Amino acid sequence: MTKQQAPKKIVLAYSGGLDTSVILPWLKERYPGVKLVAFAAELGQGDELKGIEDKAYKSGADEVVIKDLRKEFAEDFCFPMLRAHAIYEQDYLLGTSIARPLIAKHQVEVAHATNADAVGHGATGKGNDQVRFELTYMALDPALKIIAPWKDTTFELRDRESAVEYAEKHGIPIAQSKKKIYSQDRNLWHISHEGAEIEHPDQEPKWDACLTMTTPPAKAPNESELIEVGFEKGVPISVNGKKLAGHDLIAELNKIGGRHGVGISLLVENRLVGMKSRGVYETPGGTILYESHKAMEQICLERDTLHYKQQIALKYADLVYNGQWFHPLRESLQQFIDHTNLSCTGVVKVRLFKGKAQAVAAQSPHTLYDPQLASFSMEGYDVTAARGFIDLFGLPMKVASQSRKW
Repeated sequence: MTKQQAPKKIVLAYSGGLDTSVILPWLKERYPGVKLVAFAAELGQGDELKGIEDKAYKSGADEVVIKDLRKEFAEDFCFPMLRAHAIYEQDYLLGTSIARPLIAKHQVEVAHATNADAVGHGATGKGNDQVRFELTYMALDPALKIIAPWKDTTFELRDRESAVEYAEKHGIPIAQSKKKIYSQDRNLWHISHEGAEIEHPDQEPKWDACLTMTTPPAKAPNESELIEVGFEKGVPISVNGKKLAGHDLIAELNKIGGRHGVGISLLVENRLVGMKSRGVYETPGGTILYESHKAMEQICLERDTLHYKQQIALKYADLVYNGQWFHPLRESLQQFIDHTNLSCTGVVKVRLFKGKAQAVAAQSPHTLYDPQLASFSMEGYDVTAARGFIDLFGLPMKVASQSRKW
């Protein structure tokens, strides 16, 4: 970026973590005279935002904007994804992926409100988050300049160790050290852990060192717990009969599921940018919701619709993982998904025990399950219809078999 193109005011996605903490003073050095707005999103990080305003100002911010986005995050991002039943590569419930477009969306809004001409983030050039942030910026306001220090050739920090040194040199308080180098991302939906021994697939993670939301299953209670999750048109609305706002519902399930060791995933995933990475993910409440929503769909959705929706879920998961939340395809698929879930109203019982969440019962006024049809009794069922059905259904296979000559 030439001097003439230098930004005048940048809205930085600010978490108070290592990467964004060192970026604030660095931006002041890189662009003399630039104004910095630190934007922090409250997404259910717990105590992580405590003191963040003071820290941002001490690190070089000229303005600090903090927004509580927990309700919007739960109801407008996590729950639509839940209705899609999107899971990336069989294990990842997309906790970090689904949060980035929301943060970037509000960054753009803050840029408009503060007359900023640029938005920025602290994602590295190796990760997925750079794509998620920048695609959202491009979708919502392509006129804004995008500042990504980790991709700036003048950015002298090339790894987390050098970032720690930079923070210590500039007196920036951080939680990380060269011995405690885990990279963690937490929100209402999950917490992820990367770095240190987790980066080595031949090693088992140090569970006691990294698990935060979840009790290790071996240390979970010896007694199971049965809970009820209520749904209305595919949207979770209650826990154990108590109606809750979306963010409160997830938080309640996080407490219950975390106590029983539910929702721990360890996987090697394929990043969008090409390489594989290994992470530990804790998603206790989300895991309970996915299990209960699955049971609701099993009794409420017709076979062909359910099977086709399962195919769509794979593409939907890719779109979320790749940061394409505001892509026209994701928005179009959402219309189909939400239509299929209009009948998904009812209650699901889920039993929790030592890391396992299992839906054990479900009921709905729109259930398609007919006990009489499903029973072994043939009363009222024309068994002779099955003969002709099988003959016609198997005809292509019969003809193919007769024509084989090899």
